[in-house]
Amino acid sequence: MSWRETFRTALEAVRTHRLRSALTMLGILIGITAVVLTVGIGDGARADVQASINQLGTNILVVSPGSSTTSTGTRGGFGTASTLTMQDAAALGQRTVAPDVQTVAPVASSNAELVRGSTNWTTTLQGTTPNWSVVRSRTVSSGRFITAADQNNVNAVVVLGPDTATQLFGGGSALGQTVTDNGVKLEVIGVLQPLSSSEQTSNNDLAIVPQSTYAQKLVGGVNRNSVSNIYVKAPSSGALSAAYQETDALLLNTHRISTPTSADFSIATQQSILAASTTVNDTLTVMLAGIAVIALLVGGIGVMNIMLVSVTERYREIGVRKAIGARPGLIRRQFLVEASMLGLAGGILGVLLGLVGAALIPAFTDSNVIVSIPASLGAIVIAIGIGVVFGVYPATRAARLAPIDALRSE
Repeated sequence: MSWRETFRTALEAVRTHRLRSALTMLGILIGITAVVLTVGIGDGARADVQASINQLGTNILVVSPGSSTTSTGTRGGFGTASTLTMQDAAALGQRTVAPDVQTVAPVASSNAELVRGSTNWTTTLQGTTPNWSVVRSRTVSSGRFITAADQNNVNAVVVLGPDTATQLFGGGSALGQTVTDNGVKLEVIGVLQPLSSSEQTSNNDLAIVPQSTYAQKLVGGVNRNSVSNIYVKAPSSGALSAAYQETDALLLNTHRISTPTSADFSIATQQSILAASTTVNDTLTVMLAGIAVIALLVGGIGVMNIMLVSVTERYREIGVRKAIGARPGLIRRQFLVEASMLGLAGGILGVLLGLVGAALIPAFTDSNVIVSIPASLGAIVIAIGIGVVFGVYPATRAARLAPIDALRSE
């Protein structure tokens, strides 16, 4: 029997028992769909994290304060202390001290209730310098960003995030309008360009004022010189390591700390944040992949059961073929081809269903699903492999049947 005849016979056997074949393919279909969506969700989550990292920049360091301890001994988390100051930012900005630090942007932040007439909106208020737009790679869609003159003259001006402007002014223009924070009137001089929907909501909902205005007119207090974070930008991602070492050494020196483990600040790179997020995503992907493997295993067992039933039902056919000279290898090949066809059909249908799921999931959830072509092709190969592996035993059993026993069966 030629390969062409083998494929024709196998296809005819599959078509003859449509319902049984469909039920066999269903297990493989579910498993392959799970594989495609698992890989797609994992890749989508990883792409979202990478997009967030790229938005801030791969050559950025984020310096945060250490932890605070209350009089009762209660310790807060990292970032709760007031150990970073404007003087630290100014020192980091000196190229003679830190030659691999290109730009520095200190940020002091707090929640604020902005009022415009009878409308109010609570947002994140950030006091910073003009370098913030350079470090954070943000531009304005209208108006301008804060300038050195605004910082030096303690001007009562504010740049709004796009969501903040919408909440306060609706569809109208915010430029030249006035908002009030804690009784202080602030003139809106610009609105930031919105980031994509994949970015954090907080990036589009904020209000930025000059750091001097933040400290002297809006917040005040004994910690008015403190900052919440200091963003440090290196000339390139290749210089990030050197900038990290210079930043760490300088702050340890200015804070008079001799033991690095006792530092009252922490420095995070975008790559470390990406690595942590990737680790979480990989863990979830492995968990989902385990579920997919179980589904594929169930589908493979279904293929074996159906093929065993097929062998039992076709004893006479097998006996006749052996009686007229069919070799055991040809019998085994025929049943393996049938199992492979069931695996191929289940794999293709599973990938198609996975593509449909990848299109529907983002429409109903915030998850981003990226379909991987190599993973989809690999899933089809896996489906065929499942058909072959789980079809070996039934095919071998059929090949070992003695012709007289097969012809004698009812």
